[in-house]
Amino acid sequence: MGSLLHYAILFLVVAIIAAFFGFGGVAGTAMEGARILFWVALVLFVISAVISFVRRA
Repeated sequence: MGSLLHYAILFLVVAIIAAFFGFGGVAGTAMEGARILFWVALVLFVISAVISFVRRA
């Protein structure tokens, strides 16, 4: 999961740089990619936490 967050941060940095230089389309696409990767990582973390909690019980 660490790599998902790594790519989400990478996409966010690309979006910020693209927005700074005026490439709105690239910035928007990179921002959506970062948002999707962040939510996927968050969902996988929650599922992992729930499974871990259930196995302990």
